[in-house]
Amino acid sequence: MVPSEDGDATNSETLLRPPEQGHGGAGHGSTRSRQRQGSPARRLGMTRRLKKDLKETENPVEAQKRHKEFELKPLYKELLYTIAHRHGMPSTKEVHTDDQLYNYIQQAFNMTDDEHQALMEKVQGTEPPVCALMVTVKEAKGILGKDISGLSDPYCILSILQNSKEKSTRKAQVKPKKAVVKDAASDKEISRTAVKKQTLNPKWDQTFLLQFEDPAGASLHVEMWDKDEELSLVQKLEDLGSNLQQGFARMIKDAKKEKGEDDFLGRIKLQLENLHCVEDRWYTLEPRTETYPDRGKCHLQLKFIHKERDGTLSAGRSAYVNYCGILQQFVQAHIAKQEGSDSWKGDLCEEGTALLEFYATQNDLSPFLQDLGKWVAYSKLYQSLEVDSTLLFQQLTSIEYHWDQQELPYQQKQELGDSLHGFLQYGLCLVAKYRDIFLPKPASTSRLHTLLRVMVQICKTRAFQMLNPAQFDLQVEVTDFVKTGTEEWFNIKKGLHQPMTKDLSELVNALSKLIAEIKEDIRLSKDVWNKVFVSAVQVDVFTVVYQRTDSLLAEEMRQTLSQVEQQMEASLANALFPVYLSLQEIHKDKAFLQKRNHLLQLTNFQECFREALPYWLSKAFNTTMERVEKAVQVDQLQPLHGGVKHSSSAVDLAACLQPIAKLWEQLSWPDPEEGFMLMVKLTEDMCKISSTYCQMLKQRVKKLSEDSDQGSAINMLCVVVNDLEHLRSVLTPLPTRLNWAGLQERTRHVITEGQFQNTLPSQLQHTQAALSREIRSAVDTLGRQLNTDIESHVRSMATRKRLPSKSTEDAVYPLMRYLEKELQYMNENLVQENFNSLLTPLWTNSLKILHQVSTQEEGNLVYFQRLHYTLQCLEQCFHAGGNGLPLETLHTDQYKLVKGHLTQNALDSRQLIEKFLERRVWDQKVVSGERYGAVTLIVSYRRSDHKLRVEVLNASSLIPLDSNGSSDPFVQLSLEPRHLFPEVEQRSTKIKSCDLNPLFEETFEFMVSLDQCQCPGASLVVTVLDHDTLRSDDFEGEAFLSLRAVPGVGGSTDPQSPDCDPPPAQIRLPLMHPKPNSDNYLRLLEARREDREAQAFVKLRRQREKKSKEL
Repeated sequence: MVPSEDGDATNSETLLRPPEQGHGGAGHGSTRSRQRQGSPARRLGMTRRLKKDLKETENPVEAQKRHKEFELKPLYKELLYTIAHRHGMPSTKEVHTDDQLYNYIQQAFNMTDDEHQALMEKVQGTEPPVCALMVTVKEAKGILGKDISGLSDPYCILSILQNSKEKSTRKAQVKPKKAVVKDAASDKEISRTAVKKQTLNPKWDQTFLLQFEDPAGASLHVEMWDKDEELSLVQKLEDLGSNLQQGFARMIKDAKKEKGEDDFLGRIKLQLENLHCVEDRWYTLEPRTETYPDRGKCHLQLKFIHKERDGTLSAGRSAYVNYCGILQQFVQAHIAKQEGSDSWKGDLCEEGTALLEFYATQNDLSPFLQDLGKWVAYSKLYQSLEVDSTLLFQQLTSIEYHWDQQELPYQQKQELGDSLHGFLQYGLCLVAKYRDIFLPKPASTSRLHTLLRVMVQICKTRAFQMLNPAQFDLQVEVTDFVKTGTEEWFNIKKGLHQPMTKDLSELVNALSKLIAEIKEDIRLSKDVWNKVFVSAVQVDVFTVVYQRTDSLLAEEMRQTLSQVEQQMEASLANALFPVYLSLQEIHKDKAFLQKRNHLLQLTNFQECFREALPYWLSKAFNTTMERVEKAVQVDQLQPLHGGVKHSSSAVDLAACLQPIAKLWEQLSWPDPEEGFMLMVKLTEDMCKISSTYCQMLKQRVKKLSEDSDQGSAINMLCVVVNDLEHLRSVLTPLPTRLNWAGLQERTRHVITEGQFQNTLPSQLQHTQAALSREIRSAVDTLGRQLNTDIESHVRSMATRKRLPSKSTEDAVYPLMRYLEKELQYMNENLVQENFNSLLTPLWTNSLKILHQVSTQEEGNLVYFQRLHYTLQCLEQCFHAGGNGLPLETLHTDQYKLVKGHLTQNALDSRQLIEKFLERRVWDQKVVSGERYGAVTLIVSYRRSDHKLRVEVLNASSLIPLDSNGSSDPFVQLSLEPRHLFPEVEQRSTKIKSCDLNPLFEETFEFMVSLDQCQCPGASLVVTVLDHDTLRSDDFEGEAFLSLRAVPGVGGSTDPQSPDCDPPPAQIRLPLMHPKPNSDNYLRLLEARREDREAQAFVKLRRQREKKSKEL
C-alpha cells in the first residue's frame, strides 16, 4: 500500500488498471488500446471485475475524469520533471530533443495542449533535483606491480572536477605531477576505496555518490594508487630474497622517493556530458607518462541519479509504482497505434524506451524492480490486450535471476506473490476455455504452449514457492480445469443443437450433430492439443477429455435412444447410422489412452443399435441392387477405353459391392456369434447381387444382339465374358477383405470349423461355380463357331481334288490366316484368363478334327503330309512363342496319338522300311531266351578298305523241321534296306545236313562305304533256313544286327592312328519269328499299292510271317 495524496491508502492495481476496465467501455479521449478480438473467455474472465467495479463507479465519464486527474497527471508530471533534469545519453540509437520527448508523452497520455502547458508550469515551479553520479568500482585486472614482491596494494580515489579547476592546478605546479585529484580537490570532494593487499587483480565492489551541479565542463577522475607503508628491515630482506632482481631495482627507486609516498598505478578520466545515463564497462588505466603504457583495466558502473527529488510530483507515490504506471501507459499507447492483428512482442518506440530508462536511472530503480514492474504490467495487460506471452516468460526468467541477487521490499514481495498467483488463476481460466480462445493452428497453439510454459515457470520460481507456501500442483489444477471446461463446452454444444420440438427424428439429428462435434474435438485433442499440454505441463489432455466426454456422451446416448427404441422405423434407423459411425470412430480412439482408471461407459455402445441393424442391412442391399439394375440398363456392352476390356456395368458392380464390404468394417460388431450371423447375411446379399447381375447381363446381351450383325454380337459376347470374369475377380479376394480368418478365430469357441466352412465359404464357392459355368458356356458359344470353321478349312485343304493343285504350304495358308485373324480378335477383346480358357477347348477340338480326317484316308502320302504340316502349324499358332498355351497343355495324349499317326503316314516308303528295320533291331535287343535257337557271328568293319567282314561261326539249338527230327540248316546274309545296298548281293553258307547245332566257320566280306553303314535302318539280316530238295526251304528263324553296332562303324576313330581298325566282335543273336499282321509300318506300306518297292518288301515280309511259328 502506498500513501495517497489525501492521506488514504491506495492499491497499486488501481493505478495500473486502464480506466475502461473499471467502466466496461471507452469514454471520450480514452487512451484504451484495441481489445483482444474473438476471445470470449478473456471478456468472460474480466466479467467478475467489471461487475464489482460498476457498483463502485457512478458513470464512465466521471470515472474517466477521475482516472486522468488522480492517476495520469501525476505520472505526466514525473515524466516532465525527468525530461527537464535528465543527464547522460540513453541506450537508444537516436538521441531525442526535449520537444520530441514532450510531444511523445503528450500523445501517450492523451493530454491537450492546455493541460500540457499547465502541468509544465507546475513542474517548472518545483525544486530542482540534487544530481549525483553513482559510481560503483567493481574490480581491476592486469595492474602494475609496484612492491618488491612484484604485487601492489591498490586503492582508488574518485572525484568530479571542473575542467577549469584542473587546468589551474596544473599551472600552479612547478613540476607536473602524476596526481591530479589529490591536488585539485579537497578531502571532502574525494572518495576512496579500500586498499586490497598484495594483488594485481583487486575486487572492491564499492559504490559512491559524487554530486555535481552542471555536467558541462565536468569530468570524472578515477586514480589508482599503490599504498606504501613503512616496513621493518626483516620484512624487506625477506622480500629481497624472494625476488632478488626486481628487489634491487625497487629498493633503488624507493630510496629516491619520499617516505610514505604512494605509487601511481593509472587513471581514468571521463567527461560527464559524453556518458550514457547508465554505463557498465571496462576502462583502460591511462598513464601520466609513457613509462608503463600498459597499466591494466578497471571495471566501473556509472549511473546518473537524483539524490534528492521533488516529492510533490506524484502525491508521494513510490518510484516503483510510478514506473509501473508509466510503462503500462506507454504499452497501451504503442499497441493502440500498432497496425495489424499481431500480438505485441515487447517493443516500444525509442522515445518511450529512453524515457523509461531515464526515469528508472534517476530514481535508482534496480534491474530487479524494473523487471518486476514489467512483469506486473505485462501480466495485467495480457488479460485485456494482445500481448505476446513470450514477454511474460522473459520477465519471469529475469525475476528468477535477480531473486538471489537482491532482496525485495515487503510490499513488492506481496505484490509479486499476488501477481503470480493471480496470473495462474487467470491462466487456468484460459486453459478451461482453450477450445474457444486458441484456434487449432500453429500460431494459436504456439501461444497456448507459451502460456502453459509461463505457468510452469511461475510454479518453478523460488519467488512463487516462497511467497505462496500453500501446496499448488499445476498438473492437478490444469486437469481439473480441463475437465470443467470440457463439461461446460459439452453443455454449450448440447444447447446449441437442442431441437425446438420433441420429434424423434429431430432428436436423432441433434444427437448426430453433437457427436460429430465431439468426434472432431477428440481428434483435435489427440492430434493437436495433446502435444501442447504434454510438452508443456506433462498433462495427457486427450485422456482427460476422452474420459470426461465418454461419461457425458454415454448419459446423453441413453436418454435419447431410450425414446427411440420403442418406435424404431426405417427413417429413424437410417438417421442413427451416422451416429453409430461417429461413435465407432470415437471408440477406436480409446487405443490412444494412456491411463484407464475405470471401464469406459461407451464400451458396449453397439448394443444400443441392435434394433436398427436389420434396417441398415436392408437399405444397403436394396440400394446396391437398384444401382446394379441402373448400371446394366445403360450398359451398351462396349469395352471401356484405356485397355480395359470389360464394360461400364462391371465397374459399377464392383463399386456397388464395395460399400457392402465396407459396411462390415464400419459396424465392427463386438459380439462374435452375432458378428458371424451378420457376415453370413452380408455374404449372402453380395452373392445374390452377383447372381442377379449375371442374369441381367445375359438378358441385356440377348436384347442388344437381336438387331446386330454377327461381328457385333460376338464382340458383345466377349464383353459379357470379360464382365463375368471381372465379377469373379472381385469376389475372389472377399474372404481376405472381410477378414474371415479373424472372424473364425473370434468365433472358434461358439462355431466349429466345419460349421464355419459349410456356411461362408460354401456360399461364395457356389456363386463362383455358377459364374464359372456361365463363363464356360459363353466361351463354348464362341468356340463352336471357330470349331466349325476350322473343320471346314481342314477338310477343304485335304480333299483329294485339290491334292495335285497346290503345295502343302499353300494348302494350309487359308486355315492359318483365318486362325490368326480370329485369335488376334479374341485376344484383343477377351481378358487373358478367358482367352486361355477359349484356347484350350479349341486346341482339343482341332486335334479331334485332324484325327477324324486322318482316319478317312489311307495310303495317300501327300494327304498325310498336309495333315502333318497342319498339326505343326497349329501347335505353333496356339503356343505363340510362349505367349499362348504352354507346351505342357498342348502335348496331351490326344496330341501324341495324332502326331504319331500323322508322322508315320507322312513318311515315304523307304523311310517306312527304314523304320521297320529299326523296329526289328530294337526287338532283337529286347528278345529274351533262345526259343528258336541262336547264331554266333564275328563282325568288323575295316575303314581302310571299306569292307564289312562277317564270319558265321555256328548256330545252336535250332528247331527240327524235317520228318527225321533234324534239319539241314544254312545261313543267308543280306544287307537291308535294298535301296541303300542295291549292288550288294545276298550271301549264304554251306548246308549242314542233319545238324541242329551246325558249325559253319565261314567268312564273308561286303564292299560298302562307311556312310552306307551309318544310314538309318542299315542292318545285317541273318536268316537261318532248312534246306529242302523238292520244296521251298523251311524258315528256322531270323536275326537283325544294326550296322552301327559293328566295330569300326559306330563311334570315332583313334586320332593317333586313323587307319587302325578296331578288333572284331563276337556276337550271339537269338533267332526270332515275326508276329503276323502286328507291324503298323507293314500295314502302311501295304496300303501303298502303287509303290512297287513297297509292295515287294511287304510281299517278302508276309511270306516270312506265313512260315512264322508265332501266333
